Amino acid sequence: MFKFFEPNKIFSITSKAPKYVLVLFIIILTIGLTEALILSPQDYKQSHSVRIMYVHVPAAWISLGIFSTITFLSVVGYIFKIQNFFLISKSLAPSGLVFNIVALVTGSIWGKPTWGTWWAWDARITSMLILVLFYILYLVAWRIYENNDKASKITTIITILGIINVPIIKYSVDWWNTLHQPASINILSKSSIHISMLFPLLIMTAAFALFSLLIFLMKYNTELIKIKNKGLDRL
Repeated sequence: MFKFFEPNKIFSITSKAPKYVLVLFIIILTIGLTEALILSPQDYKQSHSVRIMYVHVPAAWISLGIFSTITFLSVVGYIFKIQNFFLISKSLAPSGLVFNIVALVTGSIWGKPTWGTWWAWDARITSMLILVLFYILYLVAWRIYENNDKASKITTIITILGIINVPIIKYSVDWWNTLHQPASINILSKSSIHISMLFPLLIMTAAFALFSLLIFLMKYNTELIKIKNKGLDRL
């Protein structure tokens, strides 16, 4: 069973994957941008500024999804001493941080024509900013601590504290009177967003997910090369 965790075995698979992911990403992104910028309708209130949604919302979803994944892998990895889970988490974090920042920047751009201001200490905006800080703390911790066991422990604590912020981001629009509108997409009930807007939104989310996978694979392969150079046979 442990043969699968040999760096050479994993690298032989992950080193080939980026080129296929890149091709798929370009295809999906092209379709998504065509749908979002040309074929989707403008909003009756926000006009063409609503098109920022097709970058802002998927970026926010991806950043939240990645942090949740990092937390799960960190906790399970720490409990069962699975070093590869920490390697995956460490490799996922950079793309999560990038998308978190993209969500904040595009939200600010969208806020100017919609709310009349670039920034407001809205509950969701503030909690998303806090998530950026947790991402930074997580990545800095891996830089500071050279001892893997100590780094694993510290980063796991950071993710456990940070995950508390995720449901706050999700439900902030329901718990407080915020500038953000309530969720337009619901899994358990009917969504209020029209299919002509929902379709490009999902396509762009798929494109962003592929891009985050591409960044992850490049980072993960770099970490595997470092392990191979140290002469370790297994993770």
